[in-house]
Amino acid sequence: MQKKKTLREKLNSKLLEKSDIPVIVFLTVVFSLFFVWRMRKYSPDLSLNLFSELVGVAFTLFIIDTLLVRSKNKLWEIVHVDIDYLISRNINRLRDGIATRAFSFEADVDFSSQDHDQNAKILSIKRAEFLNELENLSEEEVLSRLNIEVFFTEDNYDYFDEKAEDIWEVINMKYSEYLAPELVSQLIDLHTSLKDLGSSIRQYEKSEFLKTHREYYQNAGKQSAAAHLIDLIEILNDLKEAGYSELARD
Repeated sequence: MQKKKTLREKLNSKLLEKSDIPVIVFLTVVFSLFFVWRMRKYSPDLSLNLFSELVGVAFTLFIIDTLLVRSKNKLWEIVHVDIDYLISRNINRLRDGIATRAFSFEADVDFSSQDHDQNAKILSIKRAEFLNELENLSEEEVLSRLNIEVFFTEDNYDYFDEKAEDIWEVINMKYSEYLAPELVSQLIDLHTSLKDLGSSIRQYEKSEFLKTHREYYQNAGKQSAAAHLIDLIEILNDLKEAGYSELARD
C-alpha cells in the first residue's frame, strides 16, 4: 500500500501559480481589446492598429508574468527546505516544552546506549504517544495531570511568550507569502494559543497579590490553561502529522 503523503510533502511538490501582476491590469487590457474591436465600424485602420498594439501588450504581460512565476518557483525551490526545517524545529521544541514544562513528562527510556540519535528518536516517539493521549482528555483530566507548582511561573510565561514570537516571526518573514494558506492558518492559531496560554499564567499570578480573591484567580488561571493546552496540543499534533516536527540536524 502506497504511503500517504503528508501536507508538507504535498506542498513541497506543488508549483507556485500566483501572479504578481494585478488582475485589474489584465481586465483593462481585455476591455480595451473589446472596445477597440467595436470601433472598427467607425475607423477600421485606427482600430486595427490599436488592436494589434493591445495584442502585443497582452502577449508581453503574459510572458513577463510567466517568467515572474517561474522565477518565484526557482527561488522557492532554494529556500523552502530551510524554511520547512525552521518551522519543524520550532514545532519540535515546543512539543518538548509543553510536555516537560506543563506536565513534567519524563519518558521511560533506557539512556545507557551511547547512540544519541537513536535515543532522541525513541524519546520523540514516547513524547508523541504522551501528547496524543493528552489530546483526547477533558479539561478536568488535563488539569489533574498538570504540574501546578512548576507551571504557573514567570519563567514559563517568558518561555511561551518567546515561542509565540518565534512563530510570529515565521509568519511575517520575507518568504511567508509563498507558504500555503493551510499552514499559515495553523501557525496563526498556534501563535494565538500560545499568547492565550500566557494570559492564563498571568491570571493565575494575580492570586499572589490579590489575596481577597486568591482562590478565584487560581481556579480561573488553571481552567483557562487547561483549555488552551488542549488547543495547543491538538495544533501541535496536527502539525506533526502534517510533517512539521523534526529533530535537530547533526
